[in-house]
Amino acid sequence: MNARRRTILAMAAALACPGLAWARRLPSRRLRISAVTYRGRTRVEDGFEAYLAARGMVAEILWHDIARDPGRLPDVVARIRGEAPDLVYTWGTTVSLGVLGPFDGIEPARHVTDVPAVFTLVADPVGARLVPSMATPGRALTGVSHMAPLEAQLRAMASYRAFEAMGVIYSPTEKNARLAVAGVEALGRRQGFAVLTRPFPLDDNGRPDGTQAGRLVDELRRAGAQWLYLPPDSFLTTVAPQLLARATEIGLPSFASTEALVRAGALTGIVSGYEAVGQFTAFKAEQILLQGRAPASIPVETLSRFSLPVNLPVARRLGLPPPLAMFDYAELLDDQGGAR
Repeated sequence: MNARRRTILAMAAALACPGLAWARRLPSRRLRISAVTYRGRTRVEDGFEAYLAARGMVAEILWHDIARDPGRLPDVVARIRGEAPDLVYTWGTTVSLGVLGPFDGIEPARHVTDVPAVFTLVADPVGARLVPSMATPGRALTGVSHMAPLEAQLRAMASYRAFEAMGVIYSPTEKNARLAVAGVEALGRRQGFAVLTRPFPLDDNGRPDGTQAGRLVDELRRAGAQWLYLPPDSFLTTVAPQLLARATEIGLPSFASTEALVRAGALTGIVSGYEAVGQFTAFKAEQILLQGRAPASIPVETLSRFSLPVNLPVARRLGLPPPLAMFDYAELLDDQGGAR
Protein backbone atom coordinates (compact mmCIF):
# COMPACT_ATOMS: atom_id res chain seq x y z
CA MET A 1 0.00 0.00 0.00
CA ASN A 2 1.58 3.30 -1.04
CA ALA A 3 1.80 6.42 1.11
CA ARG A 4 -1.06 8.25 -0.61
CA ARG A 5 -3.43 5.30 -0.18
CA ARG A 6 -2.43 4.97 3.50
CA THR A 7 -3.04 8.68 4.04
CA ILE A 8 -6.54 8.73 2.60
CA LEU A 9 -7.64 5.52 4.32
CA ALA A 10 -6.16 6.81 7.57
CA MET A 11 -8.24 9.94 7.11
CA ALA A 12 -11.30 7.75 6.64
CA ALA A 13 -10.54 5.84 9.83
CA ALA A 14 -10.01 9.05 11.78
CA LEU A 15 -13.28 10.52 10.58
CA ALA A 16 -15.06 7.37 11.71
CA CYS A 17 -14.24 7.96 15.40
CA PRO A 18 -17.21 8.55 17.75
CA GLY A 19 -16.13 12.11 18.50
CA LEU A 20 -16.92 13.10 14.93
CA ALA A 21 -20.20 11.24 14.64
CA TRP A 22 -22.07 14.55 14.47
CA ALA A 23 -20.62 15.16 11.00
CA ARG A 24 -22.35 12.15 9.45
CA ARG A 25 -25.94 11.04 9.09
CA LEU A 26 -26.01 7.30 8.65
CA PRO A 27 -28.76 6.39 6.18
CA SER A 28 -31.74 4.40 7.39
CA ARG A 29 -31.65 2.35 4.18
CA ARG A 30 -29.06 0.95 1.83
CA LEU A 31 -27.66 3.58 -0.53
CA ARG A 32 -27.76 3.05 -4.28
CA ILE A 33 -25.06 4.36 -6.64
CA SER A 34 -25.26 4.11 -10.43
CA ALA A 35 -21.69 3.99 -11.76
CA VAL A 36 -20.64 4.36 -15.39
CA THR A 37 -17.18 3.40 -16.65
CA TYR A 38 -15.52 3.73 -20.05
CA ARG A 39 -13.28 0.68 -20.35
CA GLY A 40 -14.23 -1.58 -17.47
CA ARG A 41 -13.13 -1.54 -13.89
CA THR A 42 -9.89 0.25 -13.00
CA ARG A 43 -7.89 0.91 -9.85
CA VAL A 44 -9.98 4.07 -9.44
CA GLU A 45 -13.01 1.90 -8.67
CA ASP A 46 -10.92 -0.20 -6.28
CA GLY A 47 -10.08 2.96 -4.35
CA PHE A 48 -13.66 4.19 -4.42
CA GLU A 49 -15.01 0.97 -2.92
CA ALA A 50 -12.13 0.73 -0.41
CA TYR A 51 -13.00 4.15 1.00
CA LEU A 52 -16.69 3.34 1.27
CA ALA A 53 -15.83 0.12 3.12
CA ALA A 54 -13.42 1.91 5.46
CA ARG A 55 -16.18 4.37 6.34
CA GLY A 56 -18.77 1.66 6.91
CA MET A 57 -20.96 2.95 4.09
CA VAL A 58 -23.16 0.15 2.78
CA ALA A 59 -24.05 0.89 -0.81
CA GLU A 60 -25.40 -1.06 -3.74
CA ILE A 61 -23.32 -0.06 -6.76
CA LEU A 62 -24.97 -0.72 -10.12
CA TRP A 63 -22.18 -0.87 -12.69
CA HIS A 64 -22.55 0.16 -16.33
CA ASP A 65 -19.64 -0.06 -18.77
CA ILE A 66 -19.79 1.39 -22.28
CA ALA A 67 -16.80 -0.68 -23.51
CA ARG A 68 -15.24 2.38 -25.20
CA ASP A 69 -18.40 2.97 -27.24
CA PRO A 70 -20.03 6.37 -26.56
CA GLY A 71 -22.99 5.21 -28.62
CA ARG A 72 -24.09 3.18 -25.59
CA LEU A 73 -24.51 6.23 -23.38
CA PRO A 74 -28.16 7.03 -24.21
CA ASP A 75 -29.17 3.52 -23.16
CA VAL A 76 -27.13 3.83 -19.97
CA VAL A 77 -28.83 7.12 -19.11
CA ALA A 78 -32.23 5.48 -19.60
CA ARG A 79 -31.26 2.61 -17.30
CA ILE A 80 -29.99 5.01 -14.62
CA ARG A 81 -33.36 6.76 -14.60
CA GLY A 82 -35.02 3.42 -13.93
CA GLU A 83 -32.62 2.63 -11.08
CA ALA A 84 -33.54 5.75 -9.05
CA PRO A 85 -30.05 6.04 -7.49
CA ASP A 86 -29.01 8.30 -4.63
CA LEU A 87 -25.84 9.23 -6.53
CA VAL A 88 -24.36 8.89 -10.02
CA TYR A 89 -20.63 8.13 -10.48
CA THR A 90 -18.98 8.76 -13.86
CA TRP A 91 -15.46 7.87 -15.02
CA GLY A 92 -13.61 10.06 -17.49
CA THR A 93 -14.50 13.01 -19.69
CA THR A 94 -16.40 11.17 -22.43
CA VAL A 95 -18.66 9.32 -19.99
CA SER A 96 -19.18 12.34 -17.73
CA LEU A 97 -20.22 14.60 -20.61
CA GLY A 98 -22.45 11.91 -22.08
CA VAL A 99 -24.25 11.21 -18.81
CA LEU A 100 -24.25 14.63 -17.14
CA GLY A 101 -23.85 17.05 -20.06
CA PRO A 102 -21.86 20.30 -20.23
CA PHE A 103 -22.92 22.99 -17.77
CA ASP A 104 -23.98 25.30 -20.60
CA GLY A 105 -25.66 22.65 -22.72
CA ILE A 106 -27.69 20.40 -20.42
CA GLU A 107 -30.53 18.58 -22.17
CA PRO A 108 -32.94 16.94 -19.70
CA ALA A 109 -34.02 14.46 -22.36
CA ARG A 110 -30.41 13.26 -22.85
CA HIS A 111 -28.69 13.83 -19.51
CA VAL A 112 -29.20 12.88 -15.87
CA THR A 113 -30.22 16.14 -14.20
CA ASP A 114 -32.20 15.18 -11.09
CA VAL A 115 -29.62 13.09 -9.18
CA PRO A 116 -26.43 14.37 -7.50
CA ALA A 117 -23.26 13.14 -9.17
CA VAL A 118 -19.53 12.75 -8.71
CA PHE A 119 -17.16 12.44 -11.64
CA THR A 120 -13.63 11.11 -11.53
CA LEU A 121 -10.55 10.99 -13.74
CA VAL A 122 -11.56 14.05 -15.77
CA ALA A 123 -8.40 15.77 -16.97
CA ASP A 124 -9.77 19.29 -17.47
CA PRO A 125 -13.25 19.73 -15.96
CA VAL A 126 -13.44 23.43 -16.84
CA GLY A 127 -12.08 23.03 -20.37
CA ALA A 128 -14.51 20.15 -20.93
CA ARG A 129 -17.29 22.46 -19.68
CA LEU A 130 -18.48 20.06 -17.02
CA VAL A 131 -18.21 22.94 -14.54
CA PRO A 132 -17.67 26.68 -14.97
CA SER A 133 -15.22 26.77 -12.07
CA MET A 134 -13.22 24.26 -10.03
CA ALA A 135 -13.93 26.18 -6.82
CA THR A 136 -17.69 26.43 -7.31
CA PRO A 137 -19.18 23.79 -9.62
CA GLY A 138 -22.51 25.60 -9.64
CA ARG A 139 -24.55 22.49 -10.48
CA ALA A 140 -25.54 19.22 -8.81
CA LEU A 141 -22.16 17.57 -9.29
CA THR A 142 -18.57 17.68 -8.15
CA GLY A 143 -15.55 15.51 -8.72
CA VAL A 144 -11.84 14.85 -8.94
CA SER A 145 -9.31 15.61 -11.65
CA HIS A 146 -6.15 13.53 -11.92
CA MET A 147 -4.03 15.81 -14.10
CA ALA A 148 -0.95 17.67 -12.93
CA PRO A 149 -0.61 21.16 -14.46
CA LEU A 150 0.89 20.97 -17.94
CA GLU A 151 3.61 23.45 -17.01
CA ALA A 152 4.76 21.17 -14.19
CA GLN A 153 4.78 18.16 -16.50
CA LEU A 154 6.92 19.91 -19.11
CA ARG A 155 9.34 21.20 -16.47
CA ALA A 156 9.84 17.65 -15.24
CA MET A 157 10.33 16.44 -18.80
CA ALA A 158 12.97 19.09 -19.46
CA SER A 159 14.68 18.33 -16.14
CA TYR A 160 15.03 14.70 -17.18
CA ARG A 161 16.20 15.49 -20.70
CA ALA A 162 16.25 18.88 -22.43
CA PHE A 163 14.33 19.07 -25.68
CA GLU A 164 13.48 21.35 -28.57
CA ALA A 165 10.74 19.20 -30.12
CA MET A 166 8.21 16.84 -28.60
CA GLY A 167 5.75 14.48 -30.25
CA VAL A 168 2.18 13.78 -29.19
CA ILE A 169 -0.10 10.91 -30.23
CA TYR A 170 -3.77 11.23 -29.34
CA SER A 171 -7.34 10.26 -30.16
CA PRO A 172 -9.12 13.04 -32.08
CA THR A 173 -12.46 11.70 -30.84
CA GLU A 174 -11.69 12.38 -27.15
CA LYS A 175 -12.22 15.92 -25.89
CA ASN A 176 -9.85 15.45 -22.95
CA ALA A 177 -7.05 14.52 -25.33
CA ARG A 178 -7.79 17.43 -27.67
CA LEU A 179 -7.75 19.86 -24.74
CA ALA A 180 -4.39 18.53 -23.55
CA VAL A 181 -2.88 18.80 -27.04
CA ALA A 182 -4.13 22.38 -27.37
CA GLY A 183 -2.56 23.20 -24.01
CA VAL A 184 0.79 21.70 -24.98
CA GLU A 185 0.74 23.57 -28.31
CA ALA A 186 0.05 26.85 -26.51
CA LEU A 187 2.98 26.24 -24.16
CA GLY A 188 5.17 25.39 -27.13
CA ARG A 189 4.38 28.72 -28.76
CA ARG A 190 5.14 30.61 -25.54
CA GLN A 191 8.27 28.70 -24.59
CA GLY A 192 9.73 28.15 -28.05
CA PHE A 193 9.65 24.38 -28.56
CA ALA A 194 8.06 22.49 -31.43
CA VAL A 195 5.03 20.27 -30.89
CA LEU A 196 4.61 17.51 -33.48
CA THR A 197 1.15 15.96 -33.34
CA ARG A 198 -0.12 12.70 -34.78
CA PRO A 199 -3.81 11.84 -34.23
CA PHE A 200 -4.89 8.24 -34.60
CA PRO A 201 -6.59 7.77 -37.98
CA LEU A 202 -10.26 6.84 -37.82
CA ASP A 203 -11.75 3.64 -39.20
CA ASP A 204 -14.94 3.38 -41.25
CA ASN A 205 -17.01 3.62 -38.07
CA GLY A 206 -15.32 6.83 -36.95
CA ARG A 207 -13.30 5.15 -34.20
CA PRO A 208 -9.54 5.49 -33.66
CA ASP A 209 -7.45 2.81 -35.37
CA GLY A 210 -4.87 1.48 -32.92
CA THR A 211 -3.14 -0.68 -35.52
CA GLN A 212 -1.37 2.47 -36.74
CA ALA A 213 0.27 3.23 -33.37
CA GLY A 214 3.74 1.97 -34.34
CA ARG A 215 3.69 3.89 -37.60
CA LEU A 216 2.81 7.13 -35.79
CA VAL A 217 5.69 6.63 -33.35
CA ASP A 218 8.10 6.09 -36.23
CA GLU A 219 6.84 9.22 -37.99
CA LEU A 220 7.40 11.36 -34.92
CA ARG A 221 10.92 10.03 -34.43
CA ARG A 222 11.81 10.75 -38.07
CA ALA A 223 10.31 14.24 -37.76
CA GLY A 224 12.71 15.06 -34.93
CA ALA A 225 10.73 14.45 -31.74
CA GLN A 226 13.00 14.10 -28.70
CA TRP A 227 10.18 13.12 -26.33
CA LEU A 228 6.86 11.37 -26.83
CA TYR A 229 4.21 12.99 -24.66
CA LEU A 230 1.19 10.85 -23.77
CA PRO A 231 -1.90 12.94 -22.93
CA PRO A 232 -4.86 11.71 -20.87
CA ASP A 233 -6.58 9.58 -23.48
CA SER A 234 -8.64 6.48 -22.77
CA PHE A 235 -8.21 4.92 -26.20
CA LEU A 236 -4.48 5.62 -26.21
CA THR A 237 -4.23 3.77 -22.90
CA THR A 238 -5.68 0.61 -24.45
CA VAL A 239 -2.93 0.45 -27.12
CA ALA A 240 -0.16 1.97 -25.01
CA PRO A 241 1.80 -1.26 -24.34
CA GLN A 242 2.46 -1.80 -28.06
CA LEU A 243 2.98 1.89 -28.76
CA LEU A 244 5.42 2.34 -25.89
CA ALA A 245 7.34 -0.82 -26.72
CA ARG A 246 7.97 0.62 -30.17
CA ALA A 247 8.97 4.02 -28.78
CA THR A 248 11.51 2.42 -26.46
CA GLU A 249 12.78 0.17 -29.24
CA ILE A 250 13.65 3.15 -31.47
CA GLY A 251 15.09 5.23 -28.63
CA LEU A 252 12.26 7.72 -28.10
CA PRO A 253 11.67 8.46 -24.39
CA SER A 254 8.06 8.77 -23.28
CA PHE A 255 6.40 10.99 -20.69
CA ALA A 256 3.01 9.98 -19.26
CA SER A 257 0.20 12.12 -17.91
CA THR A 258 -1.54 9.22 -16.10
CA GLU A 259 -0.60 6.31 -13.88
CA ALA A 260 -2.07 3.80 -16.35
CA LEU A 261 0.33 5.00 -19.05
CA VAL A 262 3.31 4.60 -16.72
CA ARG A 263 2.16 1.06 -15.95
CA ALA A 264 1.93 0.43 -19.69
CA GLY A 265 5.63 1.17 -20.13
CA ALA A 266 6.28 4.92 -20.28
CA LEU A 267 9.68 6.07 -19.07
CA THR A 268 8.34 8.59 -16.58
CA GLY A 269 5.58 11.12 -15.89
CA ILE A 270 3.87 13.21 -13.24
CA VAL A 271 0.78 11.30 -12.16
CA SER A 272 -1.92 10.75 -9.58
CA GLY A 273 -2.32 7.27 -8.14
CA TYR A 274 -5.58 5.83 -9.46
CA GLU A 275 -6.59 4.24 -6.15
CA ALA A 276 -6.04 7.52 -4.34
CA VAL A 277 -8.14 9.33 -6.95
CA GLY A 278 -10.94 6.83 -6.34
CA GLN A 279 -10.69 7.28 -2.58
CA PHE A 280 -10.85 11.06 -2.90
CA THR A 281 -13.88 10.73 -5.16
CA ALA A 282 -15.57 8.55 -2.54
CA PHE A 283 -14.81 11.19 0.10
CA LYS A 284 -16.78 13.68 -1.99
CA ALA A 285 -19.58 11.14 -2.37
CA GLU A 286 -19.66 10.83 1.41
CA GLN A 287 -19.96 14.59 1.79
CA ILE A 288 -23.06 14.47 -0.40
CA LEU A 289 -24.70 11.28 0.90
CA LEU A 290 -23.91 11.39 4.62
CA GLN A 291 -23.17 15.03 5.40
CA GLY A 292 -25.96 16.42 3.27
CA ARG A 293 -23.75 18.90 1.42
CA ALA A 294 -24.92 20.27 -1.90
CA PRO A 295 -22.58 19.13 -4.69
CA ALA A 296 -22.62 22.64 -6.15
CA SER A 297 -20.80 23.84 -3.02
CA ILE A 298 -18.09 21.15 -3.00
CA PRO A 299 -14.97 22.16 -4.97
CA VAL A 300 -13.65 20.05 -7.81
CA GLU A 301 -10.08 19.18 -6.86
CA THR A 302 -6.94 17.25 -7.67
CA LEU A 303 -4.91 15.34 -5.12
CA SER A 304 -2.64 17.62 -3.12
CA ARG A 305 0.45 15.73 -4.28
CA PHE A 306 1.55 14.01 -7.47
CA SER A 307 4.26 11.40 -7.94
CA LEU A 308 7.08 11.14 -10.45
CA PRO A 309 7.65 7.44 -11.21
CA VAL A 310 10.59 6.31 -13.31
CA ASN A 311 10.55 2.91 -15.02
CA LEU A 312 14.13 1.79 -14.49
CA PRO A 313 14.00 -1.09 -17.02
CA VAL A 314 12.86 1.39 -19.68
CA ALA A 315 15.53 3.86 -18.61
CA ARG A 316 18.20 1.18 -18.99
CA ARG A 317 16.99 0.17 -22.45
CA LEU A 318 17.03 3.80 -23.54
CA GLY A 319 20.37 4.51 -21.88
CA LEU A 320 18.72 7.42 -20.04
CA PRO A 321 19.07 7.04 -16.27
CA PRO A 322 17.31 9.76 -14.28
CA PRO A 323 19.43 12.76 -13.25
CA LEU A 324 20.97 12.38 -9.81
CA ALA A 325 18.77 15.13 -8.36
CA MET A 326 15.65 13.11 -9.23
CA PHE A 327 16.70 10.26 -6.95
CA ASP A 328 15.66 12.47 -4.02
CA TYR A 329 12.01 12.56 -5.01
CA ALA A 330 11.27 10.15 -7.87
CA GLU A 331 9.51 6.82 -7.34
CA LEU A 332 11.88 4.30 -8.91
CA LEU A 333 10.08 1.30 -10.36
CA ASP A 334 11.95 -1.99 -10.64
CA ASP A 335 11.38 -4.93 -13.01
CA GLN A 336 8.52 -6.23 -10.89
CA GLY A 337 6.70 -2.89 -11.00
CA GLY A 338 7.44 -2.11 -7.36
CA ALA A 339 8.98 0.99 -5.85
CA ARG A 340 12.57 1.28 -4.74
